[in-house]
Amino acid sequence: MAGSVGKKTGFVLAGGGSFGAIQVGMLRELVACGVVPDLVVGASVGALNGISFCCDPTPDGVAHLEAVWCGLRRSDVFPLSPRHLLGVFTGAASFIDPSGLRGLVARHLSRQQLEDTVIPVHVVATDLLTGASVLLSSGAADDAVLASCAIPGAFPPVRIGDRYLIDGAVASNTPVMAALALGCTRLVVLPTGFACALSTAPTGALASAFHALNLLVARQLVRDLEQLSGLVEVATVPPLCPLEVSAYDFSRAHELIERAAQGTRRWLESGGLEQQRIPGALRPHVDDPRVAEACDASEQAVVPHS
Repeated sequence: MAGSVGKKTGFVLAGGGSFGAIQVGMLRELVACGVVPDLVVGASVGALNGISFCCDPTPDGVAHLEAVWCGLRRSDVFPLSPRHLLGVFTGAASFIDPSGLRGLVARHLSRQQLEDTVIPVHVVATDLLTGASVLLSSGAADDAVLASCAIPGAFPPVRIGDRYLIDGAVASNTPVMAALALGCTRLVVLPTGFACALSTAPTGALASAFHALNLLVARQLVRDLEQLSGLVEVATVPPLCPLEVSAYDFSRAHELIERAAQGTRRWLESGGLEQQRIPGALRPHVDDPRVAEACDASEQAVVPHS
């Protein structure tokens, strides 16, 4: 797939909170298999992973990203303080201090400008006033990540130029259409999936918000992939199923990475890159082995390209 004559390959990385660790396992196996994109498009946590990968698209670079994820704590990304929580009642735009996320980006990205990465990277955010999808291809990487991750109400909007930007999930959390607009003729989509096996409803505002957003992402991705049928080659790496972890739980990154790596390896060995399918795990289902098997067996085939 890498280096195919006449093909412009794009990796598309979805958002998904702590499920961003899943993409690290996917990237590990794609790189090991020699799959190298011409560009990367990411939204929300997919923007952070995408920029890091594009800074060093090698096994060592992915290993560094894995180490970051395995050492990550929830408080590193979502530091809660009484001052910010009280600010909600006095007109503040958010209740989470974005300095934790900004510091994380500054510490772990080897290149601080989007245009300086080894592989071109593009970040999707949303214009707060119009709801339009905004593609960031140059400028400060930390601003781009904070804008694309700015969950409304949780993080404050980020001003870039004359626009106030918020989470890319609002407009396009899995930005396959943006990759198509950038001229890609072949896409490899790295979704994060959703928690299909929770025994109880998520507790807490952020946990509930992440779960709802991930459900939205999966539905939106299925819709977009169906619309792309016949227009572009799309290989979608299957997300994890069953998945019983909260997207607000950062303590199980290593487990998610290893499970995703194993699943991606099996997918690659079975010719997944050449199969134009929408994984059944992205569609509504319950955590029942019989249903999971049915989902996998009935993956919707997209018309192959000649």
